[in-house]
Amino acid sequence: MSVVARAGRPRGVIARQALLYAVLVTLALVYIYPFLVQLATSVKSDAEAASSPVSLIPATFTWAAYERLFLYSDFPVWFANSAVVTVLVTAGRVFFNSLAGYALARLRFRGRGVVFAALVAVMSVPAVVLLIPKFLVINQLGMYDSYAGMVLPLLVDAAGVFIMKNFFESIPTAVEEQARIDGAGVFRTFWSVVLPMARPALITIVILSFQGSWNELSHFIVATQSPELTTLTKGVASLASGQLSQGSQFPLKLAAAAIMTIPVAVLFFVFQRRIMNASEGAVKE
Repeated sequence: MSVVARAGRPRGVIARQALLYAVLVTLALVYIYPFLVQLATSVKSDAEAASSPVSLIPATFTWAAYERLFLYSDFPVWFANSAVVTVLVTAGRVFFNSLAGYALARLRFRGRGVVFAALVAVMSVPAVVLLIPKFLVINQLGMYDSYAGMVLPLLVDAAGVFIMKNFFESIPTAVEEQARIDGAGVFRTFWSVVLPMARPALITIVILSFQGSWNELSHFIVATQSPELTTLTKGVASLASGQLSQGSQFPLKLAAAAIMTIPVAVLFFVFQRRIMNASEGAVKE
């Protein structure tokens, strides 16, 4: 009887695992299928894309949509603008979010609780509500329709400060106390001791900031109007109105969307195992 039980248990485990994997594969296919349709449609002709929009195997393989994007449109300018803004915003958020998070986590100053409460309150406000005030401030400061107006308002975000604050609080204070005994000041302790230990949180901020600024649309709508400052999100959105030609333009739109996906996807897959791995910040006391 015990032999039968021992033989039956692995079968049950295997059956459950097989069922679990089948469900996961099905969900993965449902999730990935639209992306595969996007890639397939981007290399179809306009006529085939309109007649067979969800087929995964093009009858006629063509790079015409990509050629039109790079050779006969302002797509390279859009891409360059998005790249410049995204790099500047990501670097700024990593630096300023980590500084603000460390100050809220370690420094004791009057009004610290009020500042943190205001930070949480900002996180609860929908971004669309702030579009008109943001436009008024940018215009009043003379930054409208410039790189400064595109970059400066995005250099700090409340969610990033919140993430860094929580991570810094998880690091033992004994490390900082030892650094102060050795004569390090507050900033030196932060920069040389604590910040390297916060690498998982920093990588998380890099990915979130890169993705957020790369895909940002509403801010650039209220901050710029010149064609030479158009970003990828604004440019690709304008394709829906038939900017480059008439008709559905499905291959053109989906080719642009596919190219937009590549930088974020590469960044995520490179750093996905390092996102908020809190064990890297652990220190024995």
